[in-house]
Amino acid sequence: MGSIYKEYFNRHKIWEHYNYTKEDAEGPSSPSRRALSGLIVALCCFIVLENLLVLVSICRNKRLHLAMYIFIGNLAFSDLLAGLAFMANILLSGATTFSLTPVQWFVREGTAFATLAASVFSLLAIAIERHVAITKVKVYSSDKNCRMVLLIGACWVIAAAIGSLPIMGWNCISDLRDCSTVLPLYSKRYVLFVTTIFTLILLAIVGLYTRIYCIVRSSHAEIASAQTLALLKTVTIVLGAFIVCWLPAFIILLMDASCPVRSCRVLYKANYFFAFAALNSAANPVIYTLRSKDMRAELLRLLCCRGARRAQPPGRGAGTGVGVPLRSSSSLDRGPPAKGELPTSPLTRECTTSV
Repeated sequence: MGSIYKEYFNRHKIWEHYNYTKEDAEGPSSPSRRALSGLIVALCCFIVLENLLVLVSICRNKRLHLAMYIFIGNLAFSDLLAGLAFMANILLSGATTFSLTPVQWFVREGTAFATLAASVFSLLAIAIERHVAITKVKVYSSDKNCRMVLLIGACWVIAAAIGSLPIMGWNCISDLRDCSTVLPLYSKRYVLFVTTIFTLILLAIVGLYTRIYCIVRSSHAEIASAQTLALLKTVTIVLGAFIVCWLPAFIILLMDASCPVRSCRVLYKANYFFAFAALNSAANPVIYTLRSKDMRAELLRLLCCRGARRAQPPGRGAGTGVGVPLRSSSSLDRGPPAKGELPTSPLTRECTTSV
């Protein structure tokens, strides 16, 4: 194992692995590849800006300081980091790759894997929170936020662990035959492991949402309100967008784990599939904005450089439900939402909002 770590600063290893797994490792970048790289960098800048707007909006507006929006903010933060990681990956690719040491290469790729893992685990945390909210109807308060903190903390700890496995030793530096074609210093077994874990988690999320819908539609008919269903539709759309954008990349990674070296030429075009996957991080803020009236209004105020709207005093304009625990963190403080809208968040006194 010690001999593996000694190779972490040997730049020749990058050449060796790329020449073994890729036919055109030493070839110059084509105009189409440079154009794609430019488009991806522009997309990443857009991803960073729009997710930053989402985070600032949630921080500024006290109406969005609810459990569900905090989880959405966590997903936006992972998307923001994914945009930064993918942009750094593109800028350090091409000819620049061969000036990197293996440890620098592991950091470049590991951050991308860690942010992807954070997005997947954020979706799982949202699904768990929604399931507990529907089945347990627990109250969130200043001294009862352990579940939320633990879920968000676990997202990042596990994501960081998954992204750091290759630099900790699970790589193919000592065994070229085990090398991935898409990621030439990664072990095929590691690529298969990560893809399998992500697939199982997504299946678990789908199972949780299926159970939630069954509960809402049947045994807990009293919580099957328009507000609850609207929120479930929103998080389901977010999940669906993730699956659509990342499914081609997951298929490529599965092929990479099973194809012998240089036998699947489609693997040389993996950058196109990952570029499509990056669209997911750009789509999520659009979904939040289209589905949430509060978030849409806050984003408009932010873009127009207006000050944050003052919260209404208790008892004014919040209906008769002020101070009464609500069944859902997405429940309305007034009237039903417009069709297709994510319900606005309630104006409640401290420690009175339930999920």
